[in-house]
Order: sequence, then C-alpha cells, then structure tokens
Amino acid sequence: MTSPWIEGLRSVALNVPDLAKAEQFYVQVWHLEVAHRKDNAIYLRGSGGDDHLLALYVGGEVPQVRQVTLRARSAEALLKVAEATVRAGGSIVTPVGPLTKNPAGGTGVTVRDPHGRIFQVVHGDARHEPQPPVQDRPIRLTHAVLNSHAVDETKQFMEQAFGFRLADRTGIMAFMNCDRDHHTIAIGITDNDALNHIAFLMPDMESVMRGGGRMKDAGFPIQWGPGRHGPGNNLFNYFIDPFGIVIEYTADVEQIDESYVARGPSDWKWPEGRYDQWGISQPPGAPLKEAQRRVFFVS
Repeated sequence: MTSPWIEGLRSVALNVPDLAKAEQFYVQVWHLEVAHRKDNAIYLRGSGGDDHLLALYVGGEVPQVRQVTLRARSAEALLKVAEATVRAGGSIVTPVGPLTKNPAGGTGVTVRDPHGRIFQVVHGDARHEPQPPVQDRPIRLTHAVLNSHAVDETKQFMEQAFGFRLADRTGIMAFMNCDRDHHTIAIGITDNDALNHIAFLMPDMESVMRGGGRMKDAGFPIQWGPGRHGPGNNLFNYFIDPFGIVIEYTADVEQIDESYVARGPSDWKWPEGRYDQWGISQPPGAPLKEAQRRVFFVS
C-alpha cells in the first residue's frame, strides 16, 4: 500500500456534445456496457467490479472533463483528503457527504487543485460482481494522464493531497503511484492543463491488438502503437474518439510495491528513432498531439 488514502482510479466523467453518438461509439465500438441511464447522462462499465468507468453527460460543442474519480481506502480517508487538499493549496468543491446524484452512491468529497482540475474521492460506492475477463473488452480504467504547465506544483499537490508518490519521471511525463499499478495518474509535462488521455485495461496483448483492428475497421485508426512503454512496461494502442478525446487500450501494466525505486529522465532514454521498448512503433503524429491539448476541465 503506497497511498494511505487512495486505492485507485474509479472513473472519469466527461461532457460530450452528442450523447447518442457517444453511446453508440463507446458501446458498439469501444466495447463498454451501459450500467445506468439518465435523461442527460449515461454511465458505462467494463467487465470488472467498478459500477462504471465512464460517466458521459450532455455538454456543449466541445468535450470537457467534469471530474476524475478516485476510490478511497476508507471513510476516514475522505476527511484526511479534504484536510490535506486545503493544506496543499487546493479547495473543497463539495464537502464530505452522501453522493445522492451518482447512481453508484457512496460517500465522497470533491476537490479542486490549484490549477482547476476537479477530483472526486469516493468510498462505499456500489460495485458489481466482476465478470471473468472477456477478450477484446475493457476491464477497468488503469490510469488517466493530465497535462500540466507546472509539473512540479501538480506533482506536489498529488503527493500532499492524495498521498501519491512518484514512480518514475521522463522528459515528458511524471508517473504517480498510489497502489500496485505502476501509475494511476500521470502528469504530462507541457504548456497546458488539458486531458492527455484515459487508459482502459484490456485482458491481454491479444485484446489490445484485436481492439486496434476493430477500431480501424470502424474508422478510428491507431494514432500511436502498437508498442510497449518504458515506465509501466505496458502495451499500448492510442486512438481519438468521435469528439477528439484521446483514449488508450493497454494491458500488462507493471505491478510495483514500496521497494520500487523511482528513476529519472536519464534512465528513460531510447536510441534515436525509437518510441517504445520494441522499436516498432512510429512516433505519435500531429492529430494525436493536437487532441492531447484540446480537452479541459470545466471551469
């Protein structure tokens, strides 16, 4: 156990311009399942135990991030996070209390970091009985990558408010760990505070590859991949959804504990012309890089 308060990533909530189009894509093409439906929102689950992985709401013309939801280790941890958030320079959006508007229920606290990112931390939310892993279907979220124009400040907030620790740092990203997955939140080192991407855990390499072919057949080509990352050692295929949100199929994420030693940029350098461990992936192209700068948190 690394973070004393946070055990992992539960879900991400987004505003999208067209809810029907979003449902068609994320169910028929991306292979999630509708868990709940409201007039203005749908909640989508994978094969794992989380009530939902994505919450999609009717929004404006451009997609936005409503919040990133983390799961607390205990009810007491919610109070600790609330107190630590204020000490770390953040603010409380909604104090600790019942989550009556969310179909997963439970108790939660919603906080904002100094740069406007919104996090909800929940405990006691509903869970499903996990299904056996289904090939070519996401299990759960494994990480979200959030850009930062001030990476050291964002890293410090994650450490102080949520108890995360740095797993590794490259020239372009700081990887933050809270439990066994190598990273749950990563911070993209750049000049903006947009959503970089959301990663969905697949059962195995076969599923990551089949997912790439299925997406291509549906008109959503692989934007980066297939390949194997350095930090995290995970397999990857990246795509852009119908609204410009970057999403990733991943598998084989490295599992670590307190004995893992963080490494720095000098430890994570590829030979010239290489962009993954295998050396087979082309560099991410302009459409992907542009998409990773366009989706911001609601203000």
